[in-house]
Amino acid sequence: MLLPTGAPHAAAVPGLVRAAAVFSFAVALSAQPARCALQRHTSLSNSAANCWSRLHPFNMFNNYNKFYHRKALTSPYPGSHVERSQVPEDKVSWLIEWKDYNPVEYTAMSVLAGPDWADPQINDKGFSPKFNERDGEVERKSLNGLYVVENGRPQNPVGRTGLTGRGLLGRWGPNHAADPVVTRWKRDRSGNKIAHPVTGKNILQFVAIKRRDCGEWAIPGGMVDPREKVSATLKREFGEEALNSLQKLPEEKVELEKQLQKLFSQEHFVVYRGYVDDPRNTDNAWMETEAVNYHDETGETMDNLPLEAGDDAGTVKWVDISEKLKLYANHSYFIKLVTEERGAHWSEDPGPGCCE
Repeated sequence: MLLPTGAPHAAAVPGLVRAAAVFSFAVALSAQPARCALQRHTSLSNSAANCWSRLHPFNMFNNYNKFYHRKALTSPYPGSHVERSQVPEDKVSWLIEWKDYNPVEYTAMSVLAGPDWADPQINDKGFSPKFNERDGEVERKSLNGLYVVENGRPQNPVGRTGLTGRGLLGRWGPNHAADPVVTRWKRDRSGNKIAHPVTGKNILQFVAIKRRDCGEWAIPGGMVDPREKVSATLKREFGEEALNSLQKLPEEKVELEKQLQKLFSQEHFVVYRGYVDDPRNTDNAWMETEAVNYHDETGETMDNLPLEAGDDAGTVKWVDISEKLKLYANHSYFIKLVTEERGAHWSEDPGPGCCE
């Protein structure tokens, strides 16, 4: 039931597009992470594949009354005292009729001020965004397929959030980001990999930053600039946030660029592409990302890239990966997928009936 190329615009057949878009989004989200990993592990047995499937929270989309985004329902809205309208779990889906739904309207003053990274207000004269397609330098396509446009406004494909407008997000519809997950093995002083005492699996570490805006630990990612390739965003954001590249002297920047190029040209794989459960999301604007794992197997490359917080980061450090991690948005989910791909330690309790 995925809509074919050239399908009618959302505004033309809202009922059909609403059902088809939500269905295609559900299928895409539940299938994407597993597909990425299973391509790399073609020898997995059926039981192993089933175990992988059970571990993924996106399977909650198999029922329209279930939903994934939770942080996108929290109050107050980040950086404000604005409280979202309460949205019961059984009313999140747009497929459920809710005539009394009366969300709060909010767009931050920093967005309304009209910076170059933000759209105008939806009713501004001369502003006619082309949703679900490339719009000049702005990418308004979603990584998860078509989304509904109703009364001129794009509709969050996961469901209601209790807030309309754009909040802190610049674009109406999808706001695209990139998240570089840079990893290495935890080693002792002799250089030997350290295994977890319970699972016996080697412990993986990743570069984490502490965000200045909310104080939560996160992957050092950021927004994709207009016409910028995602690969360029991944390298740029890691340099700015985890290595403080913007404050380096010219000669330091040259050497830093060489080491970054070495790291980002090594083995890597796409961890996830799609919707992000971000506290900044609204009914009309939401975050999407491409998370990519760059793994320094020997650790030698990162030895030449000393961590230094910069840009939006308050602190940066190597963090041991486990299920105990509490990260911004759904970054913990991305990290979990990396450990599964690398065969690293994640949980002391693999879960009932789950496979090794």
